[in-house]
Amino acid sequence: MGLSAFYGTIPSDEENLKVIHKAIDLVQPAKLMIDTADMYGQEMGDNEKLLSKALKDPKEREKVYIATKFANYKEHGTQNRSIRGSKEYVREAIEKSLAHLQLDFVDLYYQHRVDRTIQIEETWEELKKLKEEGKVRNLGISEATPDEIRRAHAVTPITACQIEFSPWTPNIRENGILSTCRELGITIVPYSPLGRGFLTGQYKSIDDFEEGDFRKYNPRFSEGDNFKKNYAIVEEMQALANKKNCTPGQLALSWILAQGDDFIPIPGTKRQHCLIENMKAVDVKLSKEEIKDIDDLIAKIPAVGDRYPGAFAAASAF
Repeated sequence: MGLSAFYGTIPSDEENLKVIHKAIDLVQPAKLMIDTADMYGQEMGDNEKLLSKALKDPKEREKVYIATKFANYKEHGTQNRSIRGSKEYVREAIEKSLAHLQLDFVDLYYQHRVDRTIQIEETWEELKKLKEEGKVRNLGISEATPDEIRRAHAVTPITACQIEFSPWTPNIRENGILSTCRELGITIVPYSPLGRGFLTGQYKSIDDFEEGDFRKYNPRFSEGDNFKKNYAIVEEMQALANKKNCTPGQLALSWILAQGDDFIPIPGTKRQHCLIENMKAVDVKLSKEEIKDIDDLIAKIPAVGDRYPGAFAAASAF
């Protein structure tokens, strides 16, 4: 997402393609999962079009597992947004995404947000058809409640649930989302596993964010003294990371990986050095005692402030 929108300055295509190809190279001979969405960009489809440039060579396409999403809609040339889940829009969205990506199918297709103005079964009946037609290989859901997950899964199996999860946002362990997914055999794909970069420790105040960075308007960073209160967990994570001889970001990612083999975090970045740092988190192995230390820290210093402002919060699962 950060390559095309929402986190301040957007790098050039040349810089972005270097980051993508570096990521692909780092995981060889395994496949790299690349997570995008039709709404990532100044205009719909920008990020998907960027990926089409990176994967122009069929040999490169074979090295990746592509996940994209639909349902968040942004009107051309405006900031007007809506959530769409009608069967007609499902069909329209996949055709546009495939055209942007220049692919015949995607490996994983997510409902990015649930359209709560209609029955979720309508959306998922059409998604089932897309899978039967071979336009998508697997189906996922994001920011859905336990009930919504169950109802969608009853129509056709869900492969993955993308949801915010980190030491800063551990809520799914208590609100029924994790237990529901495990009962149904659904993989958890934590987004913002570094707390939107906050847990890396590189941001010391709200002024460290560029103009155009949506974190300037996110309640956890921008409202009252939330930034200062929340920074306490960063300091504690830094202290634990120092003992482990790793970065706080690597510590956060290793903690997520320690939750189980059904957790696949997707840390985003615009920079190659951050990409390399994140990848090295797989080498950080935590003992039961170290995991407990982080769990105790989470209980001691819960995050302050909503995850999203206004309408964005209303469209989320918790």
